[in-house]
Amino acid sequence: MPPMALFMITLGITLGTLTVTSANHWLTAWLGLELNMISILPVITKQKHPRATEAATKYFLTQATASALILFASTLNAWQTGSWDITQLNNKLSCILMISALTMKIGAAPAHFWLPEVMQGSTLTTTLLITTWQKIAPITLLYMISNHTQPNITLFIGLLSILVGGWGGFNQTQLRKMMAYSSIAHLGWTMTVISLTPNIALTNIIIYMTISTPFFLLLTTTSSKTLQALSTTWTHTPTTTIILMLLLLSMAGLPPLTGFTPKLLILDNLVMHKLTLTAATMALLSLLSLTFYLRTTYLLASTASPTTTQSATLWRLKSHQNQLTTTLVPIALFNIMILPALLM
Repeated sequence: MPPMALFMITLGITLGTLTVTSANHWLTAWLGLELNMISILPVITKQKHPRATEAATKYFLTQATASALILFASTLNAWQTGSWDITQLNNKLSCILMISALTMKIGAAPAHFWLPEVMQGSTLTTTLLITTWQKIAPITLLYMISNHTQPNITLFIGLLSILVGGWGGFNQTQLRKMMAYSSIAHLGWTMTVISLTPNIALTNIIIYMTISTPFFLLLTTTSSKTLQALSTTWTHTPTTTIILMLLLLSMAGLPPLTGFTPKLLILDNLVMHKLTLTAATMALLSLLSLTFYLRTTYLLASTASPTTTQSATLWRLKSHQNQLTTTLVPIALFNIMILPALLM
């Protein structure tokens, strides 16, 4: 990609997100979302492959539909209340439509159908952008309208997302699809408390982003896209393999790793709001996600020395990739060990 084109795309993605996060007017937020969507389409279609074109088409149609719903809901609210302020979403129908549109934007269930296919047709770097940076703007809007959202709707979306995320990733061998369903499950945990305690929901999604970022970058350095390719990482980079295992366990929410913190806070908050049955259901549904996290971790551990892997090595690290791995390992360790450091 030419440097000028890369600069313009990066500028568009950054400005789009910053416009949404600093907006007070619905039209300004809509403009930022559109700029963000248009800027990332060339990134998805960078690969000259039919799967990339298909992924970009699905992404565009879904995001355009969600943007149209946002525009319709904000216009309806302005017609009924006379206010375009984001925090003044007082019309009940507008609020329901807005939640539906933002749910489609971030890829939470039941509007999750596009996320696994788009991530499978994109590169690992693009999937990192889709699961982290592209979710900042819609999550910010959900945070800003959290006072007007109905807990019953967000709880239903959250529970359904946790179920779909766990069940969908159960049988996946493609790492990008597995991480897509992992993202859906973590969005479910965020949606359950977005109307009850927005700060905890924001903490959950931030911690997930800080854990998934080094995970995707380490996958990029090893060019691993399937479980079979991932099983060969012990041969050349044992340190990277150990970090990948810890990151997977942290995403699974096992104590004392950092990923356990937001889940504990969310369950505690639900119990405090007398939603014990909902908290118990979420804990049980999260066992589905735990299964494929542990399966991947077991696969990595079972190929460790002195055990020899039967899979052919599909990649070789280059010099700049070795340098990147050396930089990523301390960052990943810091993200994993935040909770134990705080408890010491």
